Amino acid sequence: MPALIAAARRVGANVGVDLAHAIGNTPLQLHDWNPDFAVWCSYKYLNAGPGAVGGCFVHERHARNFSLPRFAGWWGHNKAERFLYDPKFDPIAGAQGWQISNPPIMSTAPLLASLEIFQRAGMRALRAKSIALTGFMQKLIEERLPKLMEIITPEPPEQRGCQLSVRIMRPAAEARRCQEALTAAGVIGDWREPDVLRLAPIPLYNSFADVLAAVDVLARSLRGSPP
Repeated sequence: MPALIAAARRVGANVGVDLAHAIGNTPLQLHDWNPDFAVWCSYKYLNAGPGAVGGCFVHERHARNFSLPRFAGWWGHNKAERFLYDPKFDPIAGAQGWQISNPPIMSTAPLLASLEIFQRAGMRALRAKSIALTGFMQKLIEERLPKLMEIITPEPPEQRGCQLSVRIMRPAAEARRCQEALTAAGVIGDWREPDVLRLAPIPLYNSFADVLAAVDVLARSLRGSPP
């Protein structure tokens, strides 16, 4: 990330980063990486669920630059004068000045609960467990299903998060039946046509036993045994 951002800076570009599948998944150093802004959704690895509020980062060097174009929302207006309803927008300094309106409370409550758990667990510990879980899954697949599945996610842990994308080396209909067998066994993966299964052992709540159980189901389904 630092190399990409530095390259953009050399040609005078502003830099925004899409962190939809990185937030809550891999360690981030946004201030030090020096993008102008970043955005993300919280429904996935932050566990807030579909339709939950997203998030954004604006580098602190822009915090008091009130000339920057922005969506001027009532919630980002100077709190002391917010209820005077002056038609001239007076943004709060810092991140709060980019707020548009009050967040949806019912979808923000689970996000707050999740973030408190992340705070207690610590991203460094979660990342270490994530690398161990995906490494364990990779080892099981390579040893038990070498000619039946192909891992297409980059092998070096620093080039991936907690997800492994696996190509099922069978005709498309058979590959899809494998995914359906997983779902029937209570193992929820993500399917991409025509033959790719995405499996993400989440370090916050998945175990090594979960990984072993998932590969057991895959092995049985690919070899034609009932899951």
